[in-house]
Amino acid sequence: MQKTIKKQVFEFIDPSHATAGVSRVFNISMLVLISLNVLVVILETEVKLFSHYRRLFLTFDAFSVTIFTIEYILRLWTCTEIPKYQSPVSGRLRYSLSPMMLIDLVSILPFFIPVLGVDLRIIRALRLFRLFRLLKMGRYSQSLTKLGNVIKSKKEELSITLFAGLILLIIASSLMYFIEHNTQPDAFPSIPSAMWWGAVTLTTVGYGDVYPKTVLGKILASIIAVLGIGLFALPAGIIASGFAAELQNKPSEPVICPHCGKDINSQSAD
Repeated sequence: MQKTIKKQVFEFIDPSHATAGVSRVFNISMLVLISLNVLVVILETEVKLFSHYRRLFLTFDAFSVTIFTIEYILRLWTCTEIPKYQSPVSGRLRYSLSPMMLIDLVSILPFFIPVLGVDLRIIRALRLFRLFRLLKMGRYSQSLTKLGNVIKSKKEELSITLFAGLILLIIASSLMYFIEHNTQPDAFPSIPSAMWWGAVTLTTVGYGDVYPKTVLGKILASIIAVLGIGLFALPAGIIASGFAAELQNKPSEPVICPHCGKDINSQSAD
């Protein structure tokens, strides 16, 4: 049966069909365009060096937003090809509220809002939202998709680790406050203020702007610094195990028989 135009467009822009010729070219082109957009946002902050390229940057931004807007409209039009979004109205509404579509929308809004006559002071802040275009890479990059799958599958373990780190931060900051407050009332005036020291110590950064002076405080700081190393090793191990599981679940590449033209792996499984 011949495919409809909507079906063809859907397969063209859908990352799951990236192995196909034209779809793969589209996905790679979008990755390059998003990368260039992020680079432009970064370069624009170097006003002295790149101020004379401002017109070129604006032209490129307009071109990029045009492409992103067309892509957004096409995705909204073809989303009914996905079974759970088949409804023309409610399906498109639910699809437009999905995380990736919201990211797509936020990435183009900063360009259109100034046209609506919004206060210029707000526009300056909204320009930062163009960096959301970087998040669009998750739609086209298989590696980022795998990372998202790993985080989703390990979210409970990562949440427990984060909660444990928060508890350790509160305990460490509270103990250091009671130990060092009398000696350094300016450096440790309260427990919330002591949390700055706790955060930089647990992350083993140690800026040196706030540090204990008492013997007991130094002992406690040493213990907390060691615990911080172990604390940040936990998420790394969890994510590493998640990646291992994700790679194991990856289907093997088809091995084509030169004689019959069929997948050898599927035949051996039968």
